[in-house]
Amino acid sequence: MCAGFCVAQEKPAESKPPTQESKPVDVKPENPSDTKLDPNTPPAPVDPKTYVIGVQDVVGVTVWREPELSRFYTVRPDGKISMPLAGDIAADGLTPEKLKERITAALDVYMTRPEVIIDIRAVNSKRYFMSGEVNRTGPYALTGPLTVLEAISNAGGLRDFANSKKVVIMRGDQRLKFNYKEVIKGKNMDQNIQVQPGDHIIVP
Repeated sequence: MCAGFCVAQEKPAESKPPTQESKPVDVKPENPSDTKLDPNTPPAPVDPKTYVIGVQDVVGVTVWREPELSRFYTVRPDGKISMPLAGDIAADGLTPEKLKERITAALDVYMTRPEVIIDIRAVNSKRYFMSGEVNRTGPYALTGPLTVLEAISNAGGLRDFANSKKVVIMRGDQRLKFNYKEVIKGKNMDQNIQVQPGDHIIVP
């Protein structure tokens, strides 16, 4: 008995105290799309103070010295993510900083001063679409404020035979007109509106 006790006393003093759960924790992700973090995957370029998390966004949660808790968590249709120890955490409608506060509070019940880092690894809840005579068509993540002119630039600009005077933004049942030639000359700048989630920008 003493031998076992003595070995235990030789552990480094700075090692983190074990968690207080009474039984082993099943760390298998409850959402099949949740995976362990890949450090080589860059986070999305969002402002952690202003970006609002939505359903289907992929949230990177890193808990210091807890690799089994550090994962990509996909926000479910009910607006929540599921973490071992923390359980179900509402994420939809929160900024990354607010989500960090909620997760930290939930883990604090089981851990000593948990250190949590949140980033957004994929923006799936807020997208716009580019089609027609641009160099790169398809869906784009809307990670922050963006004008129509900036959206066209993100798509690689217009192709040679694009009709730049008759660009259309489909927004629900609205058809908003955009004259690229006027805007790049600084004319009628009020048409260079902010892109909204779900907008479909068509360049004929």
